[in-house]
Amino acid sequence: MNKVNLLITVAVISMFISLFLSYFLVKVKTEHKLSNRLFALFLVLTTIDISGILFDFLNESISNFGMFRNLMTFLQLPTFYLYVFSVCYYDFKLKPKHFIHIVPFLIANLILAPRFYSVNLPSKISFLVNNSSMLEIQFIHIFLHIQIVAYIIAVFMLLIKAKNIYLENYAGASIESLNWLFQFTMAISLFYFIALIKNIFKFTDYPNISEWLKIGLFIFELFIISWYLFKALNNPKLFRNIDSKLKLVKDIISDKKSNESITEKEIDVELLELKKYMVEKKPFLNPSLTIQDISNDVEIPTRELSLLINHKLGQHFFDFINSYRIENAMLILKDATKSKLTILEILYEVGFNSKSSFNTAFKKHTGTTPTQYRKSL
Repeated sequence: MNKVNLLITVAVISMFISLFLSYFLVKVKTEHKLSNRLFALFLVLTTIDISGILFDFLNESISNFGMFRNLMTFLQLPTFYLYVFSVCYYDFKLKPKHFIHIVPFLIANLILAPRFYSVNLPSKISFLVNNSSMLEIQFIHIFLHIQIVAYIIAVFMLLIKAKNIYLENYAGASIESLNWLFQFTMAISLFYFIALIKNIFKFTDYPNISEWLKIGLFIFELFIISWYLFKALNNPKLFRNIDSKLKLVKDIISDKKSNESITEKEIDVELLELKKYMVEKKPFLNPSLTIQDISNDVEIPTRELSLLINHKLGQHFFDFINSYRIENAMLILKDATKSKLTILEILYEVGFNSKSSFNTAFKKHTGTTPTQYRKSL
């Protein structure tokens, strides 16, 4: 199989999987319809981008449609950014202000209007043949790469903030979902980095390297899409979002309204009440426990409770709750009457709903795995 046939084969497979997953995301019954539709749109835009190789192979004549299709690349990462936003925050809704994300795409098209879109075919051909000296093409290339870097940074900043808010307010398994989103974004970032290298070689004396990198990109893209498909099919409830109204503790502290004078005595009383509640009521057995749940039970405002745990105790709410779960798990592991319980049964009993999160928390708390701990008794 020669290089062209390999490229087309991989492109067709990638397009098929992308469209299949898009259809699946739109049709599947779920609470997170907006998230699914945004990612479906991202996949459709990816399919349109990949389809360029097929149009080139079919000797498509130079046209306004072909250029418009190429410039739709400007919409890919903005769509991915909105998708990540919708995954992180359950109350996210598309608003008119979000249309700002299509501005780069509109600018790129407007720039090409005078000397490409509005001229005849010979002029279009001349424009593209001399693309290396055309300011419009150079500007669009630079503009696109700036946009890519900006959105990748924006996505990582969004994920870091969401993860910190989650750790300070929740104690479920969604942290694994956020970690997976980090990994997925890393893979997409690597894809665009390789694409940048490919474009650099395209304008050097080694265009052949660019072609091979192009094949590698299609294969890598196929891997990323297949990876997501595998996750989506095996974990239909992968993401459980957080409330965008929640603030980071550092922001609460800096908020003048929250800097009310609370005496050390009052703090000590609240801490005693909280610890008594944790021991007697065992709320940590609820795998989807939130700081709001505890706030309602102990009648301490959520903001105060967040400061009490995350700031005064120096622990994330996530770690605070897990410490009680692990202590409870250690008691079960020491109990000879419960020696027949499996590690899986124990982790569910103490409030975890994931073996990997249980093992990670247990090792962080004790320095050993649950299995090793049991054997050492």
